[in-house]
Amino acid sequence: MEQKIQETVSNKQELKQLAETLSSIDGTKSFVVGIIVGRLYNAFYYQSKRILGRDPTESEFKEFLEFVKSKISTLENLW
Repeated sequence: MEQKIQETVSNKQELKQLAETLSSIDGTKSFVVGIIVGRLYNAFYYQSKRILGRDPTESEFKEFLEFVKSKISTLENLW
């Protein structure tokens, strides 16, 4: 997941463009963090399917949530 965070935030310009395009909906920092978390969830879910050949378990999902929660301040401070 750390690698995925780095990949996601390395596309800062793309994220800014996306946020600016959708700013009429919500231009806040939490909106951009939501986009990043959405990308991370997508990576988590599809990597689980690809590598494990199944949906993530409830335990794995809880672990993902804890991981994201531990990184929120880092994600918020990117902007």
